[in-house]
This record gives sequence, structure tokens and C-alpha cells, in this order.
Amino acid sequence: MGIRVAVAGASGYAGGELLRLVAGHPELDLVAATAHAQAGQPVSAVHPQLTGLDLVLAATEPATLADADLVFLALPHGASAALAAALPETVRVVDLGADHRLRDADGWARYYGGPHAGAWTYGLPELPGQRAAIAAAHRVANTGCYAVATTLALAPLIAAGAVFPADVVVVAASGTSGAGRAAKAHLIGSEVMGDLSPYRVGAHQHVPEIKQATGATGLSFTPVLAPMPRGILATVTAVPVGDTDPHEVLAQAYADAPFVHVLPEGTWPHTAATAGSNSCHLQATVDTDSGRVIVVSAIDNLGKGAAGQAVQNANLMLGLPETTGLSAFGVAP
Repeated sequence: MGIRVAVAGASGYAGGELLRLVAGHPELDLVAATAHAQAGQPVSAVHPQLTGLDLVLAATEPATLADADLVFLALPHGASAALAAALPETVRVVDLGADHRLRDADGWARYYGGPHAGAWTYGLPELPGQRAAIAAAHRVANTGCYAVATTLALAPLIAAGAVFPADVVVVAASGTSGAGRAAKAHLIGSEVMGDLSPYRVGAHQHVPEIKQATGATGLSFTPVLAPMPRGILATVTAVPVGDTDPHEVLAQAYADAPFVHVLPEGTWPHTAATAGSNSCHLQATVDTDSGRVIVVSAIDNLGKGAAGQAVQNANLMLGLPETTGLSAFGVAP
């Protein structure tokens, strides 16, 4: 018998990816999966890719989850805090929602609204000191998807004093799975295919999280919906300080990070190369005309941006090697 794990919110895209990763994990036993409207349905009826996983979705109730050693919460923003509070303190929890990411209550009120539930340990192992903090924690707040792609590209440069934190510009394109599985007219194939569209321009909810995680003090962030099911490509630019080589800063920062790959100079990240993996691909240069530092980052938004990251955090919390049950390699074509 392995470590008992439950997934709340298992009917969504991130929840389905969690089920897939947990089912293939050598140390974890999936003992419960819950949903709301889909409760009572076999997992395979909701996620055909998981045919053979003999489990029925239960209602999302604390009693269904309380016997697990660790619970993943893959719920909408604002829905995790009450459920987590109802679970025994002995149960480890990784929250994929935003409820416990922000330390600043005013930032929560401004970008999300409602009561601030308080901050948990932030679940990005590649930040300095975070592996140990996550390993010691019982409650971990998983990162946002855009926040992962941007933070991994930017945080080492700010920490090294290589760029000014007050002038950071990010434009990031994301696949449609980042918007969730609920039926929405603007996400149907006829609307998305052959189109790129910005959204929440100047007011995206990941802005305060990115600033908190990177140390940026001035951030312009523009998200773009791209006609692909999964993946994020983020272009991060900032004003350099001195003549520090940004590629070398990133290479040194992630020399021992199993899931972050700083690509050889001249090779640029693209989303297909990270699909199905828990990896982030990075490349950096200095713009010939403006002199700004440019870092391009690619991740799978359901992998390193959600479920893969959550399993990586869970591994650390459970005393397992952080790579257990995860792949650093994408799938192609």
C-alpha cells in the first residue's frame, strides 16, 4: 500500500492531469477523486484518456478526502480555502487554486475579491530556499501557470541585480485549457482557431503573484489566448543593469534544477517541446536595438503550470525525490 492521495476537482483539465500523473506514480495510491456536477460519473466517462482507471467521482465533501495522506485541490479560485480548513491538520494539502498564494490581503482583494484566506508556503521549488520550505510544510500553494513561466525567467535576474525590477514587460500566450473546462462561447473551436486575442489586459490576477515571487516592483503583463489546447510561451523583457550576461545568470541559477532547461544559445523555446512534461525551457539575449534583456520561457500549462508542479511539490512534502513520477521530456509530434 502506497501513500494515499485524493484529488478534489478531478473533472477539470488540471484535475484530469493530476489523475493521470498520480495513477502512474510509483509511490502514490489514488483513493478518491471528487467533483461537483460530474459526481457519480466514472472517471473514464469524464476523461476518456483515463479509460482503465476504475474509479467513480464522488461528491466534494471533507469526509471523502479526510482519510488521505495528501489531498490535491484543483478547484476554482476562492473555493479551496473553506474545504482545506475542514480537513484535519494532519492531512497534507497542495492547493492548485489561488486562495493561499498571496501574502498581501490588499492584493487579493484587488485582483480576486472576497476574504483573504492567508498565505501558505509558496510551491515553486526552484526559488532559493523553497525546496526545504516545501519539504517542511503541510500546506502548499501551487503556483499560477503564467506565474511559473514568468518567475522562472525573471527571478534569478532580479536576484542577481542584472535587471531593474521597476520596469518589467511580459507578453505571454496560453492555450485554451488554461481557461478551464466549462463551456464558454469565446472558447469554442470556431472562435479560437485562426485567432489570437488578448484578455484581462492591465489587470490579470497573476500580476501580484509574479511581483511577490520575483521581486519585480513594476510589471506590465499582457496575456494572449492562443489557438492550441495547452502550453504557455512567455516573453519577458527588462532594462539591464551593467553588462551581466543573462544567459549565464539563468544557467547558473538552474544548474541543479531537474525540470528547468536553459537552452544552448541560438535555440529558442517553443510550447510543443514541453507538452506533456514538467519542464520549463528558457533562452535569454539582449535586444540589439533597445538594449533590453529578453527571456523567452515555455511550459506546459497543465504540467509545470499546474498538475506536474503540484506532484513535484507533493513529492517534496512526502520525502520523495522531487522527480518521482514526472517526466522532464515532452511528447511529439
